Amino acid sequence: MKLQRKNGLRATALGALAVTGALVLTACGSDDNAGTTGGSGEKTSAASNIKCDGAKGKLLASGSSAQKNAMDVWVKNYMAACTGVEVNYKSSSSGEGIVAFNQGTVGFAGSDSALKPEEVTDSKKICKGGQGINLPMVGGPIAIGYNVPGVEKLNLDAATVAKIFNNKIKNWNDPAIAKLNPGAKLPATSIQAFHRSEDSGTTQNLGKYLSATAKADWPYEPEKKWPAPGGQAASGSAGVAAQVKQAEGAIGYFELSYATSQQIPTVNIATGAAAPVEATSENASKAIAAAKIKGTGKDLALGLDYTTKADGAYPIVLVTYEIACDTGNKAETLGTVKSFLTYAASEEGQKVLSAAGYAPIPAEINAKVRETVAGLN
Repeated sequence: MKLQRKNGLRATALGALAVTGALVLTACGSDDNAGTTGGSGEKTSAASNIKCDGAKGKLLASGSSAQKNAMDVWVKNYMAACTGVEVNYKSSSSGEGIVAFNQGTVGFAGSDSALKPEEVTDSKKICKGGQGINLPMVGGPIAIGYNVPGVEKLNLDAATVAKIFNNKIKNWNDPAIAKLNPGAKLPATSIQAFHRSEDSGTTQNLGKYLSATAKADWPYEPEKKWPAPGGQAASGSAGVAAQVKQAEGAIGYFELSYATSQQIPTVNIATGAAAPVEATSENASKAIAAAKIKGTGKDLALGLDYTTKADGAYPIVLVTYEIACDTGNKAETLGTVKSFLTYAASEEGQKVLSAAGYAPIPAEINAKVRETVAGLN
């Protein structure tokens, strides 16, 4: 049960992180609320380096459920440091977040995919004199979770994953799966493949991986809407994870944090490297470290290499962006948007990601994120 113990340790780490956040909240509920004023006149928390200057009132944000667990920790720590400020992040989907942003109902949105050209055009109606830009804030692996009793370790390659989700492989003892798992006692159980019911950046990133590595078996364009026939749908990463957890024979995709918190075993991906690669924050970081900025101007959209065969590099990764106006942010929320995103992109904010099953953004790229956030107006 080595895998279960490993997942249990990760879940324990996540629980410890939540407790830490709660302790910070308690501490800041006392005399620390007043904060301290540094030499620059900026108000900071006595319990952290979070700068609250300019932050006020209530900030609404919504979007990607992929980053929900990271956002929960950030919001808890931030609100503990910045009293009188409320940040409310609604975890829905990338598609819904971008729609809300372009309707002007949120201060920023979370998305697992960079804005499309038409979405940038729409954003110009809200960002007066500017446009929506992509700020990479959270990285991490898209885990393939499964529920096959008796199978503690499972290796799959891109073609087999594609065939499973494309309804071409229907049973767990299929020869293609057996070939990748010699010695495993694979049952004849029917495969129940779960996917997201709503437009999802996680879906799109899985599609990018399959399109890049298994085009013959995944003939679909990478879109946020699930493209393949068959399978069963569930709402949000949490919904997919819940279905995989309870349904014998199930398989689904979601961010690693959902697997660790529910102790769902995850697939190792055979990439052509020396050994199949486990879905871990560290292994995702190796893949994300090779990312290049493909956006122009203040836009920091990244290009990821889904075809990597580097040893220990987990290829099914995503980067979650916070979408904000480069110019033309609403005056009543600008201060809080800048303050909160500055914390999220700080070394302190990025350090909490690994314990929550995510991967920090590479330092060189993250430095450009902080510079861009500082210049939002």
